[in-house]
This record gives sequence, structure tokens and C-alpha cells, in this order.
Amino acid sequence: MRAMERLAPPPWKAKVVEPIELRSPRERRVAIGNAGFNTFLLRSEDVYIDLLTDSGTGAMSDRQWAALMCGDEAYAGSRSFFRLQAAVERVMGFPYVLPTHQGRGAENLLFSCLVRPGQCVVNNLHFDTTRAHARHKGGRPVDLVVEEAYAAGFRAPFKGNMDLDRLDRFLRETGRDAVALVMVTVTCNGAGGQPVSLSNLRGVRQVCDRYGVPLFLDACRFAENAYLIKQREPGQEGRGVGEIVRDMMAVADGCTMSAKKDGLCNIGGFLAMRDPELYRQACQWAVLFEGFPTYGGLAGRDMEAMAVGLEEVVDEGYLAYRVGQVEELARRLEGEGVPIVQPPGGHGVYVDAAAMLPHLPRHRFPAWALTVELYLEAGVRAVEIGTVMAGRDPATGDHDYPRLELMRLAVPRRVYTSSQLGLVADALGRINRRREAVRGLEFTHEPPFLRHFTARFRPV
Repeated sequence: MRAMERLAPPPWKAKVVEPIELRSPRERRVAIGNAGFNTFLLRSEDVYIDLLTDSGTGAMSDRQWAALMCGDEAYAGSRSFFRLQAAVERVMGFPYVLPTHQGRGAENLLFSCLVRPGQCVVNNLHFDTTRAHARHKGGRPVDLVVEEAYAAGFRAPFKGNMDLDRLDRFLRETGRDAVALVMVTVTCNGAGGQPVSLSNLRGVRQVCDRYGVPLFLDACRFAENAYLIKQREPGQEGRGVGEIVRDMMAVADGCTMSAKKDGLCNIGGFLAMRDPELYRQACQWAVLFEGFPTYGGLAGRDMEAMAVGLEEVVDEGYLAYRVGQVEELARRLEGEGVPIVQPPGGHGVYVDAAAMLPHLPRHRFPAWALTVELYLEAGVRAVEIGTVMAGRDPATGDHDYPRLELMRLAVPRRVYTSSQLGLVADALGRINRRREAVRGLEFTHEPPFLRHFTARFRPV
């Protein structure tokens, strides 16, 4: 992987700023206690640097803000929808588009059409809402990411790849009727924001064609994935990101999209596809769950901003700084001796909490405990990608222990400076030097589904 020795200046200038305040240590202790030791339940004004997620937390451009003023708020036939549809087809190549309120709305529509009780949904590595939607429809999520994805410190360029041999064997042994679809998440969030190579996507397409199984992409970070292909995949370095994006999408029957990531928007998403019959089916569910097919739970102004964002996100100057800023944070953490997933992905750095806090057993939630400690140390909000997020095994009722126990530092797009991210690295360095003092946690309230969003805890 090519690493930038010094981060170039950002290809933009600030026009609007938002004041932030670092609460005192005592105020932070009170805030996290009131939140049940769950960073999701903190009030945003109590957070100094917010790396909980890169979803919907970025800064929009002046062109996007201008586009908001052009929104057509017609219930049916909005011209803003047709601008969005044209942008999706131009950037991604899919002719049929259903706007949704965000990415999970698109997952709900797609799985309502394709997943029947008992069927498998195959993914490189399911993220939380995708896994939950599969189970909600009675499906069985199956993860077939390459084995290197589970070796946090191992450097490989495409640790988000699907294991093609295992995919072929699984489809052959399971049978077409028992598999609803294959989905590839680009980049692979659960594995540390790791990219998927173009050659691997083409290989997945060949296997799916062999067994007649539809292939969809979870495309919420498609541009970052394409930029990492350009950086890391032999033969792709001289190509434009936009061209690589179209090749990525060409392998798929469609995609779900959270425009809160690589749509550069604060809200919105869509389901896109090639099959007119599937589109007609999805429209019926859209009316029930989202809204009329030409607004889908969004205001016209949001669709306008999304259309502009899809064009802006493939700009290579933007992507070079975006990925470079994440690489710089990773280098700072390495310098502090903090174990992280290697190499860093496109949207954040993932700390290997199991390696950093080996004294905490998995049922005391080491990655979750690290998020609490980071907030107490520096007012920084991060998120656990580990045992709490994984939930419980429906068959046994025990924690569904994932193979990776990670804390994600998701970097919002066009928001924080390098000095602010340096503060985060310094804070984790201090925690690392006194890591044996970090305490584990136990539940005081555990919801049955997607428990990490609203659970409450107490220190053990």
C-alpha cells in the first residue's frame, strides 16, 4: 500500500464553522453515567470530537447547499427525483432508482422482494442493519469474507474480498432455492473498512452466474473502495476513479446505498437496479415503507443534494485527502503503540481492543469499555464493532462473539482538522500506557434487537 509521508492540504476552504467545547473530566463522568455508559446515548453537545460514525456527519459543499434551494417538493413526479435518477445512472450505470430515507430503508425494500423465510443471505461480512434485516425477513445471514480479514495486524491490500472457493462450495452445497442473494459490502465495514478488489468482484459475479443467484452491492462507500482499488490493485493505478466505479457496478444486478456516506449528504439513500420487474415489486414496498417512488421518504431538496454529492465524491483530489487523513491517523496511533487493523481502510481506523485490553474477557466487552474510556479521557466519541454490536445467537441465546473485537474511529468527511485527529491519537496513547486500569462492563438494560443503539451498562 502506498502511504503518504505528509498529508497534503485539503482541497477546500472553510466557509462556515461550528463551535465545539471540551467538557471537564467531572462533566464527562456525569454525562457518560447518565447515558448508561453508552456513547450512542450521549448528547452531542457533551462530545468534543465525534468519531461515532461517518454516516450523515460530513460537511456538504457550497454546490450541495445551493442545490437544496432548487428542491421540487412535489409528491409525485418531482424533477428533483429525475435529477437524482440521472446522476445515479451516470455515475453507477443503474437505470432504476428508488430513493429511501437512508441505507437501511433500501435494505428493507430489497430484502422484502428477495428474501423468504429460511433462505440464506450471503455477504463478505454483514454489518449490523444488513444482518438484522436478513433475520427480520426470516433469512439466515452467512459471512464468507477471506480469512485474512480476521487477522487484525496482517497487512493485505484487499481484506474485504469474498472467499471465492468458499462461496462456490456454499452455493453448490446449499442449492439455488435456499439462497436469496449474494451481497458484497464495499468497503467492508465489519472487517475494518477494508476494500474489495475489482478482480474479486468479477470473480463473485462468475460464481453467482454459475448458480443463477442475484448479486447486489452494499455501495455506501463505493468511491472510497474505487480509490483504494486505484491505489492497491495491479493494473488499475492509471485509471480514473469514475471509470473504476462503473466497472465495479457493472458486475452487480443493483445496489443499496446510504448516501449519508459516499453521497456526501446528511440524510438519504436509494435502491438501484437493472431489472424492471424487480423495480415494480420494490415500488410496491416503497409506497408502504418509504413513500411514493419519486420521493421515497425524502424532501426534494435532499435528493438535489444527493445528486450533486454523487458527482463530487468521485473527485480524486477529494478522495486523496479523505483516504490520506485516515492514513495519517493510523500512523499516529501506530506511533503510540496502539494496535490497529492493518492496513487502514477508507473511512476510519479500527483499534484492536482485544489486543489492547487482553485482561478483559469478551463477556466484559473490551471494545465497548474502550469507547467509554476514550470519552472519559478526551471527550472523544467512538463506536464498538464487537460483541455488543454482534448481539446474541438466535439458536443458543449466548453472545454471538465475533472473531474481531474492534473500536472504530470513523472520520466524518470534510469536518475535522489533522490537529484534532492528532488529539485523538494522543488520548489513546495515554490510555494504552495505563490499559490495565480499564474496567469492563455489564448490561443493566439489553434490547432484543440491535442492542448496541439503546443498551445501558454499568462498570464491573
